[in-house]
Amino acid sequence: MMSQTASYAVTEDNSKGRAYPQKVHAYRADFARDRDRIIHCEAFRRLEGKTQVFMPSVNDNYRSRLTHSIEVAQIGRTVANALGLNESLAEAICLGHDIGHSPFGHSGEAALNSVMAGCGGFEHNRQALRIVEFLEHPYPDFAGLNLMYETRLGLAKHRSTYDKPDGGSFCEVSNTLEGQVADMADRIAYNCHDLEDAMRARLIEPSDLGCLALYADAQDQIQADRLEDPFVRRTRIAKAIIDMLVSDVIVTSRAAIKSAGVKKVEDVCGWAGNLIVLSPQREADLQDFGQFMYDRVYMHETLVTAGKKAEEWLRTIFDGLCKRPEQMPAYYRKLADREGLKRTVCDYIAGMTDRYCLRMVETMGNGVRP
Repeated sequence: MMSQTASYAVTEDNSKGRAYPQKVHAYRADFARDRDRIIHCEAFRRLEGKTQVFMPSVNDNYRSRLTHSIEVAQIGRTVANALGLNESLAEAICLGHDIGHSPFGHSGEAALNSVMAGCGGFEHNRQALRIVEFLEHPYPDFAGLNLMYETRLGLAKHRSTYDKPDGGSFCEVSNTLEGQVADMADRIAYNCHDLEDAMRARLIEPSDLGCLALYADAQDQIQADRLEDPFVRRTRIAKAIIDMLVSDVIVTSRAAIKSAGVKKVEDVCGWAGNLIVLSPQREADLQDFGQFMYDRVYMHETLVTAGKKAEEWLRTIFDGLCKRPEQMPAYYRKLADREGLKRTVCDYIAGMTDRYCLRMVETMGNGVRP
């Protein structure tokens, strides 16, 4: 059931607006337009070919960065609606939170950060801002997507276990509640869906998960022992965990917001700490869950080996393009005059899909083959 818009929600009326004023649309609100601009941009489309945990080319059933982002948005909309927040803003941040990601997941990000040492490094939240403020160019009068201030703030301050940005030039102490919703939705989604994919890949078995309270509670909730089909069982368990966590977030956050006494957006952004939170017990359960995923899945020998190969591939492409920038499209060759060659090569590689990277490696002629 839709909640009434709360006083601490971001709205078009209390927003800081766009860098370049634009005419109000006849039937679409500004934050809905932001969501649509992200969906229609090239960087968003390329998420279809970028690794979440498993390379999209390995199995069509594994998550990609695109399907992950859509699943994050679904969770974010649910929480935002229940708390009376700006659902379109939360959705826009959820959909855009990973558009700055490199190919090959966090291994690709590590490789680009390494080759850019001394030149500003690489971090995918900063890259997301760079994309929406500069690299995307669908308008004749300015660069970027000209998103609303609060949408860009949400991308700049996106935080998770693996993302701890400095917020760049944004001076707010904390994110808006809509931005905090996107952070929590991301955390819930990647833990639960990565678990499902890891079980599909047989990196872990159900017998490995008995120590996890969230998994045990989900098994009890769906009466897993009565489900013979392993696909149905693992899917229902993942969905049950999501439902438990989302329900807990809504109840706990509603109480936290009330206790903090925030009345408007400025109160939220000046509050030192998150107000979109889990209960202490579920927070501990999710931390245990996340540690298990790190130890048993993300650091699994199969994925670590693949990650090392990916880092080598990206370094090969980076070195090759720095030596032969004429291999880049004309737009990027022109950009190099303004932004510098290394940053431009980094921008170009960061936007590639996994598949395109592999094709580029084959053309470099440096003896490295996928």
